[in-house]
Amino acid sequence: MTRPVRKLSISVPPDVAERLEREPNASAYLVEAARALMRREALTAELAHKGIQVTEDGVARARAARAAVDAAWPPERYQAVRERVRHAVDTEVTGSSQVPAA
Repeated sequence: MTRPVRKLSISVPPDVAERLEREPNASAYLVEAARALMRREALTAELAHKGIQVTEDGVARARAARAAVDAAWPPERYQAVRERVRHAVDTEVTGSSQVPAA
């Protein structure tokens, strides 16, 4: 069953138009972008409801902290963490604690 849709006519700046022209389905791209923004707004509202205010300064500090971690962790460390997480998920799903063959 197809969900109902509404056709809209929008105006966008040239850089956005160029990006959308590279998409095979610009409508789907815009829907996903809008829904991502809606999720972020909902999270911001929920945090505000709990007394946590999201500020530009706080976001900048969080991004800087993340960048510092990214800079401090070599790719090998990320790979090791990914493998541990995959193993933990596999163990939870299969009930087996054996390390999978590489």
